[in-house]
Amino acid sequence: MAVDGSNALLEWYAVDKRRLPWRTEGPERPDPYRIWLSEIMLQQTTVAAVRPYFEKFTARWPTVEALAEAEDGDVMAAWAGLGYYARARNLLACARAVAGEQGGRFPETEEGLRRLPGIGRYTAAAIAAIAFGRRAVVVDSNVERVVSRLFAVAEPLPGARETLYRLADSITPAQRAGDFAQAMMDLGSAVCTPRAPACPRCPLASACEAHSRGEEERYPVKRAKPPKPRRTGTAYWLEHDGQVLLVRRPSKGLLGGMLALPEDPPAPAGWSEAGAVDHVFTHFALTMRLLCATADSRPDGHWHPIDRLDEAGLPTLFARLAARGREWRQAA
Repeated sequence: MAVDGSNALLEWYAVDKRRLPWRTEGPERPDPYRIWLSEIMLQQTTVAAVRPYFEKFTARWPTVEALAEAEDGDVMAAWAGLGYYARARNLLACARAVAGEQGGRFPETEEGLRRLPGIGRYTAAAIAAIAFGRRAVVVDSNVERVVSRLFAVAEPLPGARETLYRLADSITPAQRAGDFAQAMMDLGSAVCTPRAPACPRCPLASACEAHSRGEEERYPVKRAKPPKPRRTGTAYWLEHDGQVLLVRRPSKGLLGGMLALPEDPPAPAGWSEAGAVDHVFTHFALTMRLLCATADSRPDGHWHPIDRLDEAGLPTLFARLAARGREWRQAA
């Protein structure tokens, strides 16, 4: 793609870019904290899902120092439902590193950013380019799709990622790299979509090899995914006097640090079946059955009012199981 292609893309972006709460208008420089927070939230998550979480986080913790001082449980609860909970743990670790070791300032280089918890190659490049105006090669799934079509890359993903990165590097301009990166992402989101791309509206159509062949939807080529293994488990709803027993999961591992229903029997009781919930994680699918009981007394533990469970910050799987528990108590 020639320089005029980059200019055409930037001209399109100036008119048609998405209005997002972490972006700035005009000459105002983006806030690195807001760019970092948005990029962490957007990992494997859609803009539509992230927007309300971002607005809630920045209202409650408007600076990296404020977030660094937050209680772990409060942040995990605020993150509940967004998924991929290791991001929330890394978010806190990174905020505390920036507020402490970095004096409240994010590093401006990719190398410096990558030394922080939870920041990999893509995120470091995005922050460096968007927040600090550095030339950096920013490649997310939208950019992969655009580049694979521009150059008709026949190598299948995920093996083609280094090839796509190299090609993206070859077309990233020295100036306005942040605008260019966001323009490429917006193009992939709104125009160069996975199905039925809107090629007549694309500022890069004349430079696109896939379009010239009439094979836009052939790219990117993807290797067939093997089926996910399925696991099973059991959760327990134990209630007493309008409260239900919750546990704090270990800080590391699946749903680490989150409040949840116990997965081991918390007390001897007359357990009854309340159905099951299916949930898909990144690497496996899970069927979790729910057993419910009412306790005559209250064992030690974290008891939460049932009528305020929405405030507990349960992850999606356990929020769905809790809904089954409330149905059980209504029917009992």
